[in-house]
Amino acid sequence: MNREFAPERLNVPAFAAATASIQAADPVSNYPRLVAELAAPAPDAVVHWEATAEERPGADGKPTAWLHLDAEAAVPLVCQRCLSPVDTLLSVDRWFRFVADEATAEAEDEESEEDLLVISRDFDLHALIEDELLMEIPVTPVHDVCPTPIQLSSSDDDFQAAEEAKPNPFAVLGALRSRKPEEGK
Repeated sequence: MNREFAPERLNVPAFAAATASIQAADPVSNYPRLVAELAAPAPDAVVHWEATAEERPGADGKPTAWLHLDAEAAVPLVCQRCLSPVDTLLSVDRWFRFVADEATAEAEDEESEEDLLVISRDFDLHALIEDELLMEIPVTPVHDVCPTPIQLSSSDDDFQAAEEAKPNPFAVLGALRSRKPEEGK
C-alpha cells in the first residue's frame, strides 16, 4: 500500500514508520515570510524541497522519528553595497530528531548535535521549510561585482567646494578680536 502524505498536515510518526519521502517545487509566493524579505517580486522563483523520514533506535531503545530536509531557492535580496537586487541561493540540508514534548526538547537541546522538534500528527512541513530558508538568508547579501559603480566617499566635488566657500568661524572670531584693541585707541 502506497500512502500519501500531506506536507501541510504531516503525520510525523506514520511518515517515519513508513520511511517515506515527499518532494515538491513550490512557488516562493507560497511562503509569505520569505516573500517579505525579497528586494523585488519574484514570480518565477521556486522552492525545491525534499523531506525524507526514518526511524532510528532512541536512547531508550524505542524507535525515534527523524526527518531529513533538503531545500533550496534562488531569491532576489538587497545588495548591501549597491542596494540593487542580488540573486542569492538559499540552501538547507539538515536533520531533525522528533521528541515527545517541548520540555524534552529543551532538556536535550544543549547536548544534541541535531535540531529537535516536537512530534505531531499534524506537523506543518511548509512552515519548517520557510523557517529554515529564512535562517539561511545572509546577514549582508552582496554581488560579487556590483552592476553599477559604487560611490565610496561621503562627499563629492560640489560638497567640497561649498565647504571651502564657508568662512571658518574661528577665523571670523579671530578677526573680531584683533579689531577690538585697535578700536580702543
